[in-house]
Amino acid sequence: MTDPIPLKADMKTDKSASPVASLKCPNMIAIASGKGGVGKTWFSITLCHALARLGKKTLLFDGDLGLANVDIQLGLTPDKDLGAVVEGESALAAAVTTYTEGKFDILAGRSGSGNLATLGAQKLSDIRNGLIDLAKNYDAVIVDLGAGVERPVRQMAGPAAFTYVVVTDEPTSLTDAYAFIKLGRAANPDADMRIVVNMAATDLEGQKTYETLRKASESFLHYAPSLAGIIRRDTKVRDAIRAQMPLLTRSPLSEAAADVEAIAAKLRF
Repeated sequence: MTDPIPLKADMKTDKSASPVASLKCPNMIAIASGKGGVGKTWFSITLCHALARLGKKTLLFDGDLGLANVDIQLGLTPDKDLGAVVEGESALAAAVTTYTEGKFDILAGRSGSGNLATLGAQKLSDIRNGLIDLAKNYDAVIVDLGAGVERPVRQMAGPAAFTYVVVTDEPTSLTDAYAFIKLGRAANPDADMRIVVNMAATDLEGQKTYETLRKASESFLHYAPSLAGIIRRDTKVRDAIRAQMPLLTRSPLSEAAADVEAIAAKLRF
């Protein structure tokens, strides 16, 4: 049996993200997925809303400039966004928008404006450090990372206390999630990765999906990411996204809503 994602030699010695480990932000949670289409942004929004309902002052940072869609899923048109920050038109704090219905703050991205991979190292570092400073004003900061395993994505995840890696039972999702874990741990051996299985047919099927990823990580990386939670497949999720409303507003008693609330309830800051 061979490693499903061989690590290139230059990646093994890549220490570019190592300094991030010294910038840990204890109330910051990164949300990653490896690949798109697994419900990462929906989970980020719902988790943020769940924390707000628990009385936490929460900020949702849309870290995907190129395919930003937090504002779209919520039907918002912010006056300022992360694109304005990148272009030097706004300070990071001034680009924050309050989503009054959900009682949490949002720092929206700008779809089509480019992505973090196109930013220079200094600009990316400035945004990351600015977010760490902004986090001092919140109980929790949720960072919705761009899909993929590129270095800028991993660098934005670096300061987080831990990273939720969202997966489904699709082979490509599992492979890409494994790649994210592998590269993230190579850059920072202390990185804390926790798995969220989304769109599971049943709890048992979700557990099987997690075990597949855990066994691969344990066998080849000698690291077993923990299971943060399983979110059951729920038609109410698609209905809420189409209506551009949070699930906890439109269908607060749905199975998926209960599953995300259970994940939020376990968090301690």
